[in-house]
Amino acid sequence: MAITPLMPVYPRSPVRPVRGEGVYLYGEGGEQYLDFASGIAVNILGHNHPHLTKAIQEQTATLMHVSNLYGSPQGEALAQRLVDATFADTVFFTNSGVEAIECAIKTARRYHHHHGRPEKNVLISFRNAFHGRSMAAISATDQPKMIEGFAPLLPGFTVVEFDNLEAAEAAVDENTAGFLVEPVQGEGGIRPASREFLQGLRRICDAQDLMLIFDEIQCGVARSGTFFAYEQFGIEPDIMTIAKGIGGGFPLGACLASEKAAAGMVIGTHGSTYGGNPLAMAAGQAVLDVVLQPEFLDHVQRMGDRLRGALEQMIPNHDHLFESVRGLGLMLGVKMKTDSRAFVTYLRDHGLLTVAGGDNVMRVLPPLTIEEQHVTEFVEKLSEAARHYEVPAAA
Repeated sequence: MAITPLMPVYPRSPVRPVRGEGVYLYGEGGEQYLDFASGIAVNILGHNHPHLTKAIQEQTATLMHVSNLYGSPQGEALAQRLVDATFADTVFFTNSGVEAIECAIKTARRYHHHHGRPEKNVLISFRNAFHGRSMAAISATDQPKMIEGFAPLLPGFTVVEFDNLEAAEAAVDENTAGFLVEPVQGEGGIRPASREFLQGLRRICDAQDLMLIFDEIQCGVARSGTFFAYEQFGIEPDIMTIAKGIGGGFPLGACLASEKAAAGMVIGTHGSTYGGNPLAMAAGQAVLDVVLQPEFLDHVQRMGDRLRGALEQMIPNHDHLFESVRGLGLMLGVKMKTDSRAFVTYLRDHGLLTVAGGDNVMRVLPPLTIEEQHVTEFVEKLSEAARHYEVPAAA
């Protein structure tokens, strides 16, 4: 059989969206889906949000792209807002999360090079992590599905057990540049790190002048119930990667860093043709206009509590399928007793979109704009689908 025009690297489902409105997607034949996947935590304002749509339309008619060789009033303005709202002193804009990861890795290594320690170039990362699919990003994980067939992996990474401070500390040696960690593992199964673990990493970095990199590509931009998840752990990273929600659906990522961490990132050390283009900046500004309102974060926390409570109340009715709920804010995972991927596929036939994750977890990642009625609709439809679900026979 001939290869498909779209390279067949995704197992594409029969869901074929052509239109979105709020928390709903609509297929080619008019099928309606309650979208609690949000493009994998991307569409935080839902679909066709009027403020975001208007900002993109207006910027498209004004200026979409110019070279980064020129001044960027649009980039400067968005960077300033991020600096004002976070630990960071400086921002590099990218087109995606994995590009932000690449910038973060370079920033951490360059920090030590700048201080005359080029041998300190190894980052300690963690099992079941997902940092993207570039060669550097897959080299920072131990997941066979990510790395099989792509040898040789890049040197410069040591992978240890997640949320195990003793293992992390034992891995530090004279070549260690720092740690690369998701405060909440996303693809790995919605696994929040413990406060003790992240504070311990911060302590190690402070004591040995290492870089602490947080990957908040999935858990950041209000998804966790605070603007960024690190705020809930009582520490700050040196470098942080963001993407997904910051563009609300428009391709946008960023690497944020403290002035100390970015000391080596001078002219010529990094770049991007499209990163920080005026159109992306307009999208990011529109998202922040909404997300940085105090009532918005209050809403996310309230809806997160409501959704989690409703799921926990439902689970005993189907305890042959579901085990528990975990996560932060509206980044929730339902640990399952049967194959989560098969169940997520089944839900699509019932008009519900969720996302499978590692550790046999169903990820529940709705738009952050959901209301009470959407929580009720989701849980009612989920419960009804679970009532009719036939667990596949063991192989």
